[in-house]
Amino acid sequence: MTSVNVEMVKCACPDCVCVVSLEGAVKREEKAFCCDACADGHPEKDGCDHAGCTCHG
Repeated sequence: MTSVNVEMVKCACPDCVCVVSLEGAVKREEKAFCCDACADGHPEKDGCDHAGCTCHG
């Protein structure tokens, strides 16, 4: 069996298209997010402001 080390994952926000490193991710409830806005569920409808991403929760 081959083992794989995952270093990058898609942000756990369903509307977000960002990919984030596990090391640099904002972690909440064992999920990895690209920023606090995504991790908090966009309570103020603010986006993550990353180029090419239009998420707002």
